[in-house]
Amino acid sequence: MIPRQAYAPTPHSYVPNSALSATINLDEEVRLATTRAERDLQDSLAELFSILVTLDELEKAFLKDAIPEADYTEICERSLKQYNAILADEGVARAFVGIEEFKAEWDLEVPRATERIRVGMPSTALTASAGTAGPSQATGGGGGGGGGNTSGALILEATQDFITFLDALRLGLLAKDQLHPLLTDVIQSVNKVTDRDFENRGKIVQWLIALNQMRATEELSEAQARELELDINAAYQGFKSTLT
Repeated sequence: MIPRQAYAPTPHSYVPNSALSATINLDEEVRLATTRAERDLQDSLAELFSILVTLDELEKAFLKDAIPEADYTEICERSLKQYNAILADEGVARAFVGIEEFKAEWDLEVPRATERIRVGMPSTALTASAGTAGPSQATGGGGGGGGGNTSGALILEATQDFITFLDALRLGLLAKDQLHPLLTDVIQSVNKVTDRDFENRGKIVQWLIALNQMRATEELSEAQARELELDINAAYQGFKSTLT
Protein backbone atom coordinates (compact mmCIF):
# COMPACT_ATOMS: atom_id res chain seq x y z
CA MET A 1 0.00 0.00 0.00
CA ILE A 2 1.35 3.41 -1.03
CA PRO A 3 1.49 5.82 1.94
CA ARG A 4 -0.78 8.88 1.68
CA GLN A 5 0.98 12.13 0.79
CA ALA A 6 0.42 14.96 3.28
CA TYR A 7 0.68 17.50 0.44
CA ALA A 8 0.59 17.68 -3.31
CA PRO A 9 3.91 16.57 -4.81
CA THR A 10 6.00 19.27 -6.43
CA PRO A 11 7.38 18.70 -9.95
CA HIS A 12 11.12 18.11 -9.81
CA SER A 13 11.65 20.83 -12.44
CA TYR A 14 10.15 23.58 -10.25
CA VAL A 15 12.62 25.77 -8.36
CA PRO A 16 11.14 28.52 -6.11
CA ASN A 17 12.16 32.04 -7.11
CA SER A 18 13.19 33.93 -4.01
CA ALA A 19 12.92 37.23 -5.91
CA LEU A 20 9.14 36.82 -5.97
CA SER A 21 8.88 36.50 -2.23
CA ALA A 22 6.72 39.05 -0.46
CA THR A 23 8.63 42.03 0.89
CA ILE A 24 5.77 43.22 3.09
CA ASN A 25 4.01 41.76 6.06
CA LEU A 26 0.97 40.02 4.60
CA ASP A 27 -0.81 40.36 7.92
CA GLU A 28 -0.42 44.13 7.91
CA GLU A 29 -3.50 46.22 7.01
CA VAL A 30 -3.13 48.09 3.71
CA ARG A 31 -4.18 51.72 4.12
CA LEU A 32 -5.74 53.47 1.13
CA ALA A 33 -5.28 56.84 2.78
CA THR A 34 -2.68 58.20 5.17
CA THR A 35 -4.43 61.42 6.24
CA ARG A 36 -7.95 62.29 7.31
CA ALA A 37 -8.42 64.48 4.22
CA GLU A 38 -7.49 61.60 1.92
CA ARG A 39 -9.80 59.26 3.82
CA ASP A 40 -12.70 61.73 3.57
CA LEU A 41 -12.07 62.10 -0.16
CA GLN A 42 -12.11 58.33 -0.66
CA ASP A 43 -15.34 58.08 1.34
CA SER A 44 -16.96 60.80 -0.78
CA LEU A 45 -15.97 59.14 -4.05
CA ALA A 46 -17.28 55.83 -2.72
CA GLU A 47 -20.59 57.53 -1.90
CA LEU A 48 -20.81 58.91 -5.44
CA PHE A 49 -20.16 55.43 -6.83
CA SER A 50 -22.92 54.03 -4.62
CA ILE A 51 -25.37 56.76 -5.62
CA LEU A 52 -24.82 56.11 -9.33
CA VAL A 53 -25.40 52.37 -8.93
CA THR A 54 -28.46 52.97 -6.74
CA LEU A 55 -29.99 55.46 -9.16
CA ASP A 56 -29.50 53.11 -12.09
CA GLU A 57 -31.18 50.21 -10.29
CA LEU A 58 -33.95 52.53 -9.11
CA GLU A 59 -34.68 53.64 -12.67
CA LYS A 60 -34.81 50.02 -13.82
CA ALA A 61 -37.21 49.12 -11.01
CA PHE A 62 -39.46 52.07 -11.83
CA LEU A 63 -39.58 51.20 -15.52
CA LYS A 64 -40.60 47.66 -14.59
CA ASP A 65 -43.28 49.02 -12.25
CA ALA A 66 -41.55 47.18 -9.40
CA ILE A 67 -41.57 50.17 -7.03
CA PRO A 68 -44.42 52.52 -6.06
CA GLU A 69 -44.28 55.94 -7.67
CA ALA A 70 -44.10 57.76 -4.31
CA ASP A 71 -41.18 55.60 -3.12
CA TYR A 72 -39.36 56.09 -6.42
CA THR A 73 -39.77 59.86 -6.23
CA GLU A 74 -38.60 60.07 -2.62
CA ILE A 75 -35.51 57.91 -3.13
CA CYS A 76 -34.60 59.61 -6.41
CA GLU A 77 -34.90 63.12 -4.99
CA ARG A 78 -32.83 62.18 -1.94
CA SER A 79 -30.14 60.56 -4.07
CA LEU A 80 -29.91 63.57 -6.38
CA LYS A 81 -29.61 65.93 -3.41
CA GLN A 82 -26.86 63.79 -1.90
CA TYR A 83 -25.03 63.65 -5.24
CA ASN A 84 -25.08 67.43 -5.61
CA ALA A 85 -24.19 68.02 -1.95
CA ILE A 86 -21.10 65.79 -2.18
CA LEU A 87 -19.92 67.46 -5.38
CA ALA A 88 -20.33 70.89 -3.80
CA ASP A 89 -16.96 70.20 -2.15
CA GLU A 90 -14.28 71.56 -4.50
CA GLY A 91 -11.77 68.85 -3.63
CA VAL A 92 -14.25 66.08 -4.38
CA ALA A 93 -15.32 67.80 -7.59
CA ARG A 94 -11.70 67.99 -8.79
CA ALA A 95 -11.11 64.30 -8.08
CA PHE A 96 -14.43 63.34 -9.61
CA VAL A 97 -13.71 65.43 -12.76
CA GLY A 98 -17.02 64.59 -14.44
CA ILE A 99 -19.54 61.79 -14.57
CA GLU A 100 -18.19 60.38 -17.85
CA GLU A 101 -14.61 60.44 -16.58
CA PHE A 102 -15.66 58.84 -13.28
CA LYS A 103 -17.55 56.06 -15.07
CA ALA A 104 -14.59 55.38 -17.33
CA GLU A 105 -12.15 55.23 -14.42
CA TRP A 106 -14.26 52.74 -12.45
CA ASP A 107 -15.72 50.87 -15.44
CA LEU A 108 -19.29 51.84 -14.57
CA GLU A 109 -22.21 51.20 -16.92
CA VAL A 110 -25.08 53.28 -15.53
CA PRO A 111 -26.88 54.90 -18.49
CA ARG A 112 -30.18 55.45 -16.68
CA ALA A 113 -28.48 57.10 -13.71
CA THR A 114 -26.47 59.29 -16.09
CA GLU A 115 -29.66 60.53 -17.77
CA ARG A 116 -31.40 61.14 -14.45
CA ILE A 117 -28.47 63.22 -13.20
CA ARG A 118 -28.41 65.12 -16.49
CA VAL A 119 -32.07 66.04 -16.04
CA GLY A 120 -31.67 66.66 -12.32
CA MET A 121 -35.19 65.54 -11.36
CA PRO A 122 -37.16 62.31 -10.98
CA SER A 123 -39.12 61.35 -14.07
CA THR A 124 -42.30 61.70 -12.00
CA ALA A 125 -41.55 65.39 -11.50
CA LEU A 126 -41.45 66.00 -15.25
CA THR A 127 -44.82 64.41 -15.97
CA ALA A 128 -48.10 64.88 -14.15
CA SER A 129 -49.24 61.97 -12.00
CA ALA A 130 -52.49 60.16 -12.68
CA GLY A 131 -53.94 61.57 -9.51
CA THR A 132 -53.86 65.23 -10.51
CA ALA A 133 -57.06 67.23 -10.64
CA GLY A 134 -58.66 67.86 -14.00
CA PRO A 135 -59.76 71.32 -15.15
CA SER A 136 -63.37 70.85 -14.04
CA GLN A 137 -62.23 69.91 -10.54
CA ALA A 138 -59.63 72.64 -10.43
CA THR A 139 -62.21 75.34 -11.08
CA GLY A 140 -64.64 73.82 -8.64
CA GLY A 141 -67.06 72.70 -11.34
CA GLY A 142 -68.67 69.35 -10.56
CA GLY A 143 -66.66 69.14 -7.33
CA GLY A 144 -68.01 69.56 -3.88
CA GLY A 145 -66.77 70.17 -0.39
CA GLY A 146 -63.09 69.80 0.38
CA GLY A 147 -62.10 68.47 -3.06
CA GLY A 148 -62.91 71.75 -4.81
CA ASN A 149 -61.19 73.77 -2.09
CA THR A 150 -58.07 71.63 -2.35
CA SER A 151 -57.94 72.05 -6.12
CA GLY A 152 -58.36 75.80 -5.78
CA ALA A 153 -55.45 75.88 -3.36
CA LEU A 154 -53.32 73.94 -5.85
CA ILE A 155 -54.10 76.44 -8.60
CA LEU A 156 -53.17 79.30 -6.30
CA GLU A 157 -49.91 77.58 -5.38
CA ALA A 158 -48.99 77.02 -9.04
CA THR A 159 -49.85 80.62 -9.94
CA GLN A 160 -47.74 81.96 -7.08
CA ASP A 161 -44.80 79.76 -8.12
CA PHE A 162 -44.95 81.10 -11.69
CA ILE A 163 -45.07 84.69 -10.42
CA THR A 164 -42.27 84.11 -7.91
CA PHE A 165 -40.01 82.71 -10.62
CA LEU A 166 -40.72 85.53 -13.07
CA ASP A 167 -40.20 88.14 -10.34
CA ALA A 168 -36.84 86.55 -9.47
CA LEU A 169 -35.71 86.99 -13.07
CA ARG A 170 -36.86 90.61 -13.14
CA LEU A 171 -34.96 91.25 -9.91
CA GLY A 172 -31.77 90.03 -11.56
CA LEU A 173 -31.42 86.62 -9.89
CA LEU A 174 -29.58 84.75 -12.64
CA ALA A 175 -27.49 82.07 -10.89
CA LYS A 176 -28.30 78.39 -11.28
CA ASP A 177 -28.63 77.83 -7.52
CA GLN A 178 -31.14 80.69 -7.35
CA LEU A 179 -33.32 79.78 -10.32
CA HIS A 180 -33.32 75.98 -10.47
CA PRO A 181 -35.16 75.45 -7.14
CA LEU A 182 -37.78 78.04 -8.09
CA LEU A 183 -38.40 76.46 -11.50
CA THR A 184 -38.58 73.05 -9.87
CA ASP A 185 -41.39 74.39 -7.68
CA VAL A 186 -43.19 75.57 -10.82
CA ILE A 187 -43.22 72.20 -12.58
CA GLN A 188 -44.13 70.30 -9.43
CA SER A 189 -47.05 72.58 -8.54
CA VAL A 190 -48.29 72.59 -12.15
CA ASN A 191 -48.28 68.78 -12.19
CA LYS A 192 -50.54 68.74 -9.13
CA VAL A 193 -53.15 70.77 -11.00
CA THR A 194 -53.31 69.23 -14.46
CA ASP A 195 -52.02 66.26 -16.43
CA ARG A 196 -52.70 68.01 -19.73
CA ASP A 197 -49.71 68.77 -21.95
CA PHE A 198 -50.50 72.46 -22.32
CA GLU A 199 -48.78 74.82 -24.75
CA ASN A 200 -45.13 75.57 -23.92
CA ARG A 201 -45.09 73.19 -20.95
CA GLY A 202 -42.06 71.57 -22.57
CA LYS A 203 -40.19 74.87 -22.25
CA ILE A 204 -40.24 74.50 -18.46
CA VAL A 205 -38.63 71.08 -18.71
CA GLN A 206 -36.05 72.26 -21.25
CA TRP A 207 -34.95 75.12 -19.00
CA LEU A 208 -34.83 72.85 -15.97
CA ILE A 209 -32.38 70.61 -17.81
CA ALA A 210 -30.38 73.59 -19.11
CA LEU A 211 -30.08 75.08 -15.62
CA ASN A 212 -29.10 71.72 -14.17
CA GLN A 213 -26.11 71.57 -16.53
CA MET A 214 -24.72 74.81 -15.13
CA ARG A 215 -22.34 75.11 -12.19
CA ALA A 216 -24.01 76.16 -8.94
CA THR A 217 -22.88 79.80 -9.08
CA GLU A 218 -22.84 80.14 -12.88
CA GLU A 219 -25.20 82.84 -14.15
CA LEU A 220 -27.33 83.26 -17.24
CA SER A 221 -26.46 86.00 -19.68
CA GLU A 222 -28.89 88.86 -20.18
CA ALA A 223 -29.99 87.35 -23.49
CA GLN A 224 -30.59 83.95 -21.88
CA ALA A 225 -32.50 85.54 -19.01
CA ARG A 226 -34.73 87.40 -21.45
CA GLU A 227 -35.40 84.24 -23.43
CA LEU A 228 -36.13 82.32 -20.23
CA GLU A 229 -38.58 84.98 -19.07
CA LEU A 230 -40.43 84.88 -22.40
CA ASP A 231 -40.60 81.07 -22.40
CA ILE A 232 -41.85 80.76 -18.82
CA ASN A 233 -44.36 83.56 -19.32
CA ALA A 234 -45.64 81.72 -22.41
CA ALA A 235 -45.88 78.51 -20.37
CA TYR A 236 -47.81 80.42 -17.71
CA GLN A 237 -50.33 81.56 -20.31
CA GLY A 238 -50.60 77.99 -21.58
CA PHE A 239 -51.20 76.74 -18.04
CA LYS A 240 -53.95 79.30 -17.48
CA SER A 241 -55.64 78.21 -20.71
CA THR A 242 -56.13 74.71 -19.24
CA LEU A 243 -58.23 76.17 -16.44
CA THR A 244 -60.89 77.71 -18.65
